[in-house]
Amino acid sequence: MTEPRLLDMTRDTLRRKHYSLRTEESYLRWIRQYILFNGKRHPREMGAPELEAFLTHLAIHRKVSASTQNQALSAILFLYRHVLHSDSLDLTVQAVRAKRPKRVPTVLGREEVQRLLACMTGVPLLQAKLLYGSGLRLMECLRLRVKDLDFDRRQIAVRDTKGSQDRTTMLPDEVAQELLSHLKRVRLIHENDLANGHGRVWLPFALAEKYPLTDREWIWQWVFPSNRLSIDPQSSGVMRRHHASDWSLQRSIHSAARLALIQKRVSPHTLRHSFATHLLENGYDIRTVRELLGHKDVKTTMIYTHVLNRGGMAVRSPLDTGLEPTPSRTLREHQPGWLVIHASPN
Repeated sequence: MTEPRLLDMTRDTLRRKHYSLRTEESYLRWIRQYILFNGKRHPREMGAPELEAFLTHLAIHRKVSASTQNQALSAILFLYRHVLHSDSLDLTVQAVRAKRPKRVPTVLGREEVQRLLACMTGVPLLQAKLLYGSGLRLMECLRLRVKDLDFDRRQIAVRDTKGSQDRTTMLPDEVAQELLSHLKRVRLIHENDLANGHGRVWLPFALAEKYPLTDREWIWQWVFPSNRLSIDPQSSGVMRRHHASDWSLQRSIHSAARLALIQKRVSPHTLRHSFATHLLENGYDIRTVRELLGHKDVKTTMIYTHVLNRGGMAVRSPLDTGLEPTPSRTLREHQPGWLVIHASPN
């Protein structure tokens, strides 16, 4: 009976600190695996040796990536520090946070982006255009609310961002009219939900309790709602219409990449990478691009300079410059002591 009680305490702490639902599910999963790996012992009875053994098991036997191993470590450290308040417990482990490898992002060319979009239709096409045209992350796109779209100023307010930092990005002219038509269809769905006694949407920071009718207002509805109603996992027994699922867009983009014969590993995040790279290729300042992407540090944005056709990467291969020497600088001219006698024209 200890494990469910401990996990409930962890869930309550995560929600009190306003962690996202995805982080909550991930942390609870790793904590559960940590306990099961050590024979269902209570975490208070364990310490650095058990934690190190678990992390080593993940790396050697399960062959998880560095980011996955770090996520598991963060979850367990959260348990000890914020749930059990075991600050005095020695959690110094030899297998500290694994060093994540530096990888160059996959970027599509402009022609490849056009081919990809040409193989998509419907709502997934509109979502993909926003990922590429506005530089949104996948979940940022799906969590857009009606009030976040400013059609007059052609701006999108991105609220629920990574790191909980709001930002503003552009709303492309090409998708503005499509979005307006899409919102008309979404409003009909919302009005039908209201007529059937539903129409409530999840609101952050207990706004629904502070302003009881706010969760039924049109401006707070999702831009991309789900096709069906479901029980809110964070509110017992409340029927809501959540936003569209991420796997649907992921599947659509993967299928479109195959149809477009793109020989690259394409995901929704590839369109965000392409957005940043193409802006830099067009000569926009890297700090401006950083603000549009929502990066905390410009060093994160600098990774896109590695895929540009400028700087060091603009050096042409000697195979492409030609193998024949130029007439003005022949091999003989470079040899010491070589005397070149020019014949007189007469």
